[in-house]
Amino acid sequence: MGNNAGKIQENSYVCVVESLKHAGLHFNVQPRFSWIDSESLEDLTDSEIKDRLGGMDAIVVPQGWGRRGVEGKIKAAKYARENKLPYLGLCFGMQMASIEFGRNAVGLKKANSSEVDPRTPHPVIHIMPNQRDYLNKKQYGGTIRLGAWPCVIRKGTLLEKAYKKFGGGKFRPWYQPNPLFKNKSPITNPPAGRAGHESLIFERHRHRYEFNNKYKRLYEKKGFVFSGTSPDGKLVEAIELKEHPFFVGTQFHPEYLSRPLSPHPIFLSFIEAIVNK
Repeated sequence: MGNNAGKIQENSYVCVVESLKHAGLHFNVQPRFSWIDSESLEDLTDSEIKDRLGGMDAIVVPQGWGRRGVEGKIKAAKYARENKLPYLGLCFGMQMASIEFGRNAVGLKKANSSEVDPRTPHPVIHIMPNQRDYLNKKQYGGTIRLGAWPCVIRKGTLLEKAYKKFGGGKFRPWYQPNPLFKNKSPITNPPAGRAGHESLIFERHRHRYEFNNKYKRLYEKKGFVFSGTSPDGKLVEAIELKEHPFFVGTQFHPEYLSRPLSPHPIFLSFIEAIVNK
């Protein structure tokens, strides 16, 4: 679910495509891809969205940026949520799912990302304060959140089940701290009881915008689950929904670590949900 359809799209999201193939091999299935230009969904009614997406087994909204095609991605997330269709949102895809939930489940009708609408009254996705300082100073290069960052997984979540079932041993890449952050990060002192290799992961990032913690309680009351956070709890790393077979969004990029002989646990869990469905 991106901004352009066809071969260009497949090349743009090659890491995502290959990660899905890696996971498919594990279950002896071959994923079939239907590329949809998210802009083509923006003016469709709910019934027209159903006609367009009704034949899909699952929906992936991958990484992205900017304003183009955003409303189409939000509509796709809404369809997946309401119809119990397995959904995987990667970085921007997580943010779009958060916006959709805010509008249609929480009641924040004008919820948005400040990247898309700087004047939104409900910036459920906003820029981090230090990033705002960079932009105000026109410092655009080398200032986004990059590299492997720690994430504490919440117990009893789909995310925890994915890493427990498919995460493998502690030497897998998603359990390896970023050596550049040694002695400079909370990864050296994770909260008590959370230091086990299945509950503390290190996933790669590439973004500026984050979930706005101001809205966390409102979301949680409606069944929105914050299944992964930074060790200090200040940054939302992953979200999911209760009472849904598989609706997961990650601020990080699991596709960066997936390999043919070591498929990423999130993609494995996603494919498993499709197969089971």
